[in-house]
Amino acid sequence: MHKEKRKRLESRGWKVGSASEFLELTPDEEAFIELKLRLGDGLRERRRRRRLSQSQLAKTARSSQSRVAKMEAGDPTVSVDLLIRTLLALGTTPKELARLITGRVTTAG
Repeated sequence: MHKEKRKRLESRGWKVGSASEFLELTPDEEAFIELKLRLGDGLRERRRRRRLSQSQLAKTARSSQSRVAKMEAGDPTVSVDLLIRTLLALGTTPKELARLITGRVTTAG
C-alpha cells in the first residue's frame, strides 16, 4: 500500500495491517498457508503450460475437476498430500517440487 494512502486511512481511524495480523495467525500457520498457496499456484502454472484443462488433469490425478479447481484456488479443505501427488502426476520433478516448497522462482518445468 502506498504510504500516502496508509496515512490517509490511519488519520480517519482505520487500522492498517496484514492479513496474518488480522487473523491472528502464528508464524507457523502463516508459513503453512503460504506453502499451500505456492503449491496451488505451481500446479496451475504447470497445468496451463502443458495446455491441460482442469478436467484432463483430474483424470490424470484420479480426482475431479472441482477438486483441481479447489487445489488451484488454495481451498483450505485441500491437503498438502493431494497437492503434491497431483504435481507429481503432472510430471513435476523432485527438484522442481523443492523449488516450489522453498519459494524459489524457476522458469523450468
